[in-house]
Amino acid sequence: MSNIAFAFEELGHAYLPDNWIFRGYNAHVNKGQVFALMGANGRGKTTMLKTILGTLSPTEGKVTVNGRVAFVPQLFQVSFDYSVLDMVLMGRARKVGLFSQPSKEDEAAAMQALARFRLAHLAQRPFHELSGGQRQLIIFARAIVGGADILILDEPTSALDLKNQGVVLDWIHTLARQEGLTVVFTTHHPHHAHAVADKALLMFDARNYASGDIADVLTEENLYRLYGIPLRQIGFEFEGQSLKTLIPVFRPTLVDCAP
Repeated sequence: MSNIAFAFEELGHAYLPDNWIFRGYNAHVNKGQVFALMGANGRGKTTMLKTILGTLSPTEGKVTVNGRVAFVPQLFQVSFDYSVLDMVLMGRARKVGLFSQPSKEDEAAAMQALARFRLAHLAQRPFHELSGGQRQLIIFARAIVGGADILILDEPTSALDLKNQGVVLDWIHTLARQEGLTVVFTTHHPHHAHAVADKALLMFDARNYASGDIADVLTEENLYRLYGIPLRQIGFEFEGQSLKTLIPVFRPTLVDCAP
């Protein structure tokens, strides 16, 4: 278990008796891996994240987590005019005593975290003035500055344009490969999981799922079962590299709107 970041065994949760959100789920993720969690809206992804975070006790089964976990929510706005540095310093709350001010060491750690994302020059800018992609990376920095080993990301590319989706995916890959963090993220974009994840969990329904390596799980058959539309894996050459991706097949049809 020394190389395992987290695992769950026969995991199940029901908010009401015999009304299972999921049941009998098994998976494990090694340290430094990227894990994609996928399913339709309302399928139980958020409940699954809460069990990994430890904020929700499972109804049955076992969750094992080895390391400090930090949660990165979906892109959000704040109600107060915080600076970027203040936002990152919030990640040091565990290290700062109640009613205490952040120390010079805390500020240095926050600036170092910003520098890792090449955003130190924005330290005094108001957080709400930043682009969506920049705000998401600031929240990454806030999670990391607290010493997290496992990052839990809830739809990290939602509401971002294509360029910033790419930036966030690049950083997910970098944090795992170069810095050894374990990253868990939910997504509705199978091509994002295909691009950066090592493993995936597809939640078909309460008792049926597919879990394992990306190559084994993100099959056309599984994805059709998950989304109800065909997806195709295609290969192509780009800048001298042989790459693959997944694309949905949309076939617009005329809808009879007659009364």
